[in-house]
Amino acid sequence: MEYVYAAMLLHKAGKAIDEDNVTKVLQSVGIKADQARVKALVAALSEVNIDEAIKSAPTFMPAAAAPVATAAPTAPAAEQKPKVEEKKEEKKEEEALEGLGSLFG
Repeated sequence: MEYVYAAMLLHKAGKAIDEDNVTKVLQSVGIKADQARVKALVAALSEVNIDEAIKSAPTFMPAAAAPVATAAPTAPAAEQKPKVEEKKEEKKEEEALEGLGSLFG
């Protein structure tokens, strides 16, 4: 994951995402860069418009923490959500994650 972070930092800074720059970023934080992984990352990102990929990536909101103690459920309608609808939502999330995964090869 640190290789992807290095590439994203370079992108944010407006620097070229090449093998030398990715290696320098990794080394600057004490990571010994594996040149095969660096080369693979740079090759995978060479044909990707990172700005477009970021715009199209789904945003994830952490679920709100449930109250510690509740006497009765306050939203019974949410519990009666049809299972078919839940499966459709799960499938959409999986498809979105697969699309994001293609960004990194």
